[in-house]
Amino acid sequence: MTKENLRNQKPTLNYDRVVLANLKRNRRGKHHDLIQGIFQDLETLPVGSAIKIPLAEADGITLANLRSAVHRASTSRDLAIETMSDDENFYIWKTTE
Repeated sequence: MTKENLRNQKPTLNYDRVVLANLKRNRRGKHHDLIQGIFQDLETLPVGSAIKIPLAEADGITLANLRSAVHRASTSRDLAIETMSDDENFYIWKTTE
């Protein structure tokens, strides 16, 4: 091969390429179903009320991970929420920000 041919030769790809416009941009984490259910309930939650989630029924999710997942989801939905917890339950409600 000549030097000109070596310069014009494209390297072989190890992986396929895709167009970014074709990619889904949402996150589907391992807590997706739980978070989806929480936000369905939040949509119909009246002002002055909170959702109570028993931690014992949270499928082994720690309080810190649950709180983090809820806050990530609320940020992506542009929904202002507050949370609180005690030894047995996790509470979520909408704020008026």
